[in-house]
Amino acid sequence: MSAPRAFRAARLFDGTAWHDDALVVTEGAALLYAGAARHAPSDLRDGLRAEDLGQGWLVPGFVDLQVNGGGGVLLNDDPSVDTIARICAAHAPFGSTSLLPTLITDTPEKTAQAIAAGRAAARAAVPGFAGLHLEGPHLDPARKGAHDARYIRPMSEDDCAALEAAAADLPALLVTLAPESASPDQIRRLTQAGATVSLGHSATSCTAARRSIEAGARSVTHLFNAMSGLGHREPGLVGAALASGDVSAGIIADGIHVDPVALGVALRAKTGPGALYLVTDAMATIGTDMTEFTLDGRRILRRDGRLTLEDGTLAGADLDMISAVRFMVREMGLDAAEALAMAGRVPAGLIGDGAGRGHLVPGGRADMLLLSDDLQVERVWIGGAVSV
Repeated sequence: MSAPRAFRAARLFDGTAWHDDALVVTEGAALLYAGAARHAPSDLRDGLRAEDLGQGWLVPGFVDLQVNGGGGVLLNDDPSVDTIARICAAHAPFGSTSLLPTLITDTPEKTAQAIAAGRAAARAAVPGFAGLHLEGPHLDPARKGAHDARYIRPMSEDDCAALEAAAADLPALLVTLAPESASPDQIRRLTQAGATVSLGHSATSCTAARRSIEAGARSVTHLFNAMSGLGHREPGLVGAALASGDVSAGIIADGIHVDPVALGVALRAKTGPGALYLVTDAMATIGTDMTEFTLDGRRILRRDGRLTLEDGTLAGADLDMISAVRFMVREMGLDAAEALAMAGRVPAGLIGDGAGRGHLVPGGRADMLLLSDDLQVERVWIGGAVSV
């Protein structure tokens, strides 16, 4: 058993509220205390010598539910434990202490490999690995974005059964699908098996989207991108997402994928349980100086913060989580607590908070960040161990 460690910081955000003159006590991967020092049990407050972290902020580690790659690799290139570990390590310096490596539309064989790698990564307790996101292949080709249309297909009985089995084995399984390619009954089955179903890459009507939500879909993938837009007679998937208080929505906050005006509308519409959460949709470039890479044999170009196919189609994002948080604070005018919750507590709640992610509370995980007051990552702990 690891000996308890204590840290003092000027401020602490526990996922919901701020505490000044804060104390955090960890033991191994667990939090024993997180809050104002004056409220700590006397044996923790007086019995341990606390490391002084100065004027920084202690906040929960970020939880990124859509990460295609990082560190020069994509999950689609080589679905393996080594690839998963490399992706997780590449995102840690940017504050992501938990993430879902994401496989975009591919062959049935590649999907099976990714699920097997996810199971192995969970057994190996890869730092930062929180489960898998399978984005496709059950999408609408009309809204494929950078996904390869050759592999898009309706969900079969075998597909559904394989996903049900994966949901039972993985720490978390997020499945992005389109209502055009999966029935309400299949969505209901996946939800009952423990998967989190997210709607995306779809030209669906608002009515069909609502049927999927009634069947158990709980999220919308990268809101506004690759989906039917908000029309005044046909509200589409965007309208269904904005109108439903039961559905959360991921958002790529880089000023490229979503105009700030549209993002502001979404922020005003999505409050309470069905809130917006930040995702990076990051590709292999994170943590590297790469200027291009390939996705299923197609060149992806990195220019001026954008990742595009050669025809200009956006292909994922060149974004890390702390940059998304800064964008929400500096460009959208959010309070830091709101932006931090969008990067931690809200996405953690979507995939199930049993592991204590997204919060700094006694009994939770010691996944935390030390931030400067200008939102720079200065230190990262994953499971109580210093990562950065």
